[in-house]
Amino acid sequence: MTIPEDRDVCMRPSPSAPEITVIIVSYNTCSLTIKAVETLLQSSPDLPMRIVVFDNASQDGSAQALSQSFPSVEVIANQENIGFAAANNRVAQTVTTPFICLLNPDTETHPNAIANLLAFAKMHPNAGIVGGRTVFPDGSLNPASAWRKITPWSLLCQILGLHRVFPQSNLFNSEAIGGWRRDSIREVDIVVGCFLLTSTELWKRLGGFDTRYFMYGEDADLCLRARALGFRPMITPDAQIMHLVGASTKKRADKVCAVMRAKATLIRDHWPSWLVPLGIAQLWFWGLTRRLGAFVAKTEEDRLRLTDIWRGRRTWLSGY
Repeated sequence: MTIPEDRDVCMRPSPSAPEITVIIVSYNTCSLTIKAVETLLQSSPDLPMRIVVFDNASQDGSAQALSQSFPSVEVIANQENIGFAAANNRVAQTVTTPFICLLNPDTETHPNAIANLLAFAKMHPNAGIVGGRTVFPDGSLNPASAWRKITPWSLLCQILGLHRVFPQSNLFNSEAIGGWRRDSIREVDIVVGCFLLTSTELWKRLGGFDTRYFMYGEDADLCLRARALGFRPMITPDAQIMHLVGASTKKRADKVCAVMRAKATLIRDHWPSWLVPLGIAQLWFWGLTRRLGAFVAKTEEDRLRLTDIWRGRRTWLSGY
């Protein structure tokens, strides 16, 4: 594989200087964020790190609690919620370490995860962006650490429900890379932003996250832009974290609509122009299946959720 000529050239820090800045963006997740920072500090005690928590105008006292609990951690108490992408970009502008690692506030870092991920990135500069393995609190696999890109085939499988009927199939559940337990080193299209490491040089070359993606999709866009430059994002199982998923998005319908809005934007940004109308039409048909599903929903809660998704279609189909 040919590595881009102007690939990451890392600054050489002094032995005592941190090589990595870990950025955590929090929003009304006080207790979870405290646990995230606590486990992060415990995970790689011999690895110097700069840790920055950017609090997006939380109303639960997160910034104050974090400042009191962790004097060595930089806490930024922002006065408005500017979104995940913009918050990470703002902190990244201050980074002078060779590497940046993004970590969600609803995570717990397992031993040596950061150190192992950093070592993996150094061994695979052609990856550009790397991530690890995520699990749920009970230790079972949380597959949402990596994805394949959206394709007409993957959308068709979702419309027909084949990805649910055959969740372990790499053919019918291709976006989730069905059947892969994230237990091997593998090239992927998308490393999820809950646990993502890249060089500061590449981050700046890409211009960081596209801030149109207020929440969800920004990591996919970043990785797809890196792939367009010739890099090949990768996952290693030697770096593991626990990730709850969706702690800052309480209403499930709202989360689904946000994800679909991101998908509509990704289709417009990364598909050939002649395929875009097909992709948007497929998203509309997916939404129609939600509406039809509401008629046979088993609970009133499910009926309302599915109906809300369909009612919001104009917003999420328009994208960001």
